[in-house]
Amino acid sequence: MSSSVPDPRPNSLTVGIVGLGYVGLGLAAAYVEAGIEVLGFDSSVERLATLSAGRSPVAHLDPRAWNGRAGSRARLEPVADFERAATVDVLFLCLPTPLGADGLPDLSACSEVAERLGAHLRPNQTVVNCSTTWPGATREVLQPLLELGGLKVEQDLFLAHSPEREDPGRQEPRTSAIPRVVGAAGPRSLERARAALEPVFDELVEVESCEVAEAAKLFENVFRAVNISLATEFAQVCRGMGIDGRAALEAAGTKPFGFLPFAPGPGPGGHCIPIDPHYLTYAARRAGVPATLVELAAAINARQPSWVAERLLEALSSRQVRSIGARVLVLGVAYKPDVEDCRESPAFPILEALRVRGVEVSYWDVHVPALGAAQGDCPEPLRDLTSVALDTARLAGADAVLLLTPHTALDLDAVAEHARFVVDTRGVLRGRMAGSEQYLGL
Repeated sequence: MSSSVPDPRPNSLTVGIVGLGYVGLGLAAAYVEAGIEVLGFDSSVERLATLSAGRSPVAHLDPRAWNGRAGSRARLEPVADFERAATVDVLFLCLPTPLGADGLPDLSACSEVAERLGAHLRPNQTVVNCSTTWPGATREVLQPLLELGGLKVEQDLFLAHSPEREDPGRQEPRTSAIPRVVGAAGPRSLERARAALEPVFDELVEVESCEVAEAAKLFENVFRAVNISLATEFAQVCRGMGIDGRAALEAAGTKPFGFLPFAPGPGPGGHCIPIDPHYLTYAARRAGVPATLVELAAAINARQPSWVAERLLEALSSRQVRSIGARVLVLGVAYKPDVEDCRESPAFPILEALRVRGVEVSYWDVHVPALGAAQGDCPEPLRDLTSVALDTARLAGADAVLLLTPHTALDLDAVAEHARFVVDTRGVLRGRMAGSEQYLGL
């Protein structure tokens, strides 16, 4: 066992962050704001160049947050050389954990980084995994790779899991104000993780292990996925009974206890809600226990884009408009308002489904100028599409306007006034157009 060294103090703590997407940059900003220098590691040459030029690779994040806002001397230094990982006290892993082509969890990014770090780590460093993983993955997958250089966790290397809680586009609460869950591989690792997190986060929620922290993160997002699917299915049932499902959901939302409001939409997107239920069901299958409700919720959410496309085509048919050659203008392709992120966006399968039926599709999105360069796996058949100008002629010339993502920049009054026919998947035009033959709310 190596000799003990003092835990890093706030004024001497050195930090490395691996993965400079919206999670890593948000974390970097929090440390820089606390006056702590950050080394930022990323494999993307383009991303590193953007950061080195003082710009943000994530449109909704302000680069001043990690470039020394308000005169702070602390900065984020973007680097590619993993040898410099040995110079910091703590390394945070903020890496993508998508699904593979087989629909199973893909931890390849985490595994590759852990293996590279294993060759450079020095005694008494702390590694904190912030990436979403199934319960057990930090210990089972990452720990052996980190130990390849000869260091042993809980002896001369310390390992913890502290899941991210970022919400792209949301300004408040700030990262440091969000309670931070942390679990570790053992008591010494927890002590070191606490020392690394306390200088920045207002509140730490310590749990007994990495596995509990991993499970807590999955439940946070599975909770949302299940409730989104419930609201979606409820609205469809109400529609079948001739009831305004959104009105019923809004009325239910006035209950001040025992209820949290969720709303239907074209389908959830982003890196969390469509993905994390599959991480939990994967872990459940490994443990030999059922996760029936979670699997059903994931299935309901996954089929929602197809349902939206079919309702639109039915509406066009009822208006004596054939799908072949019909002109449909889609408003918003990012997965949520006021971000450029298109990962798992329901817009992609909807656009694909319409094109397959012969519909001439176009889209408007101020945050996504071209699908071929969009953040997210845009299907090949859609990569030729670029955002169009939203003007009166285009609104009036479309056989249908399909509202998917209500960005703040969207002129809802213009849509209501000039569109020939609107299919609204978010309910944002109900107050302006409800009851009109030019309006279909889903």
